[in-house]
Amino acid sequence: MVEQEGNRQDLGFGTRADTTSRLLNKDGSFNVRHINQGFWNRLNIYPRLITMPWLPFLGWIFAAYMVANTFFALIYVGVGVDNMMGAENTQVSAFWSSFFFSAQTLTTVGYGHLAPRGFLMSSIAAFESMLGLLSFALATGLLYARFSRPTPHIRFSKVAVFAPYLDVNGWMFRIINERSNQLIDVEIEVSYSRMVTKPDGSRSRQYSILKLERNKVAFFPNNWTLVHAITPDSPMHDCTEEQLMDSDAEFLILLRAIDDTFSQMVHLRYSYRCDEVVWGAKFRPMFNGDTRTMVTVDLNKLDEYDLVPLN
Repeated sequence: MVEQEGNRQDLGFGTRADTTSRLLNKDGSFNVRHINQGFWNRLNIYPRLITMPWLPFLGWIFAAYMVANTFFALIYVGVGVDNMMGAENTQVSAFWSSFFFSAQTLTTVGYGHLAPRGFLMSSIAAFESMLGLLSFALATGLLYARFSRPTPHIRFSKVAVFAPYLDVNGWMFRIINERSNQLIDVEIEVSYSRMVTKPDGSRSRQYSILKLERNKVAFFPNNWTLVHAITPDSPMHDCTEEQLMDSDAEFLILLRAIDDTFSQMVHLRYSYRCDEVVWGAKFRPMFNGDTRTMVTVDLNKLDEYDLVPLN
């Protein structure tokens, strides 16, 4: 009955996901592509702006700023720069006079030697000022959301290892918190995904939860090696390296923790493919130097291991 329950585990990928590519990318995103989505659902503006890296985000903000000013500059040029007081005294072209006038209006910083003249020019400037207030309020909200969103910087070892563990063998990987902020109540769940052949010859994907030696710690100041002992009740019992490759196995990892700085729950996803498991290896210790006064952990040693015979 327990085995049947384990075989019915499904992480949402389905049992027909017969693919040689990974289910979960290294950055934690799902390797799934949706087609025939609606335009706005595919665009997904707000979540993209919140989660994208800082450099592309700032690039989009700068691009939007330049496009808006260029658009209104062309409108001012079309209306005529003679409706702009002070434009005759500038030493730049009509377009650049209109562009800088638009920048002053959009940001509502106030006018210098340029000011609108006439009802039409003043109306356009008033509309642009309102648009600027709304745009900068939106940009400020996005900046606040990005800064206030806790993101864990957990570094995983590049490979998992199949190593001797007590009187049996074990599947292991290692993690460490790269930041100085503290994570508490860290909990990890590992799912073992593999293709199995049914009696009728068809193949389907099966999921099993791997029982870890310890799946939760109260504090996480040092590195943590996660171990699944290969006991007779393990779904990996008697599994060989060749069988692991033939079954297109993947280990899907879900980490949950509470960020002590923000007092919010954070989560992280990661995975190891079958070709990212080193058989007959053991991780090297990460502690470095004199530990009598302070424990020192060398993050550069996270991926180091030695080849050892298996039990």
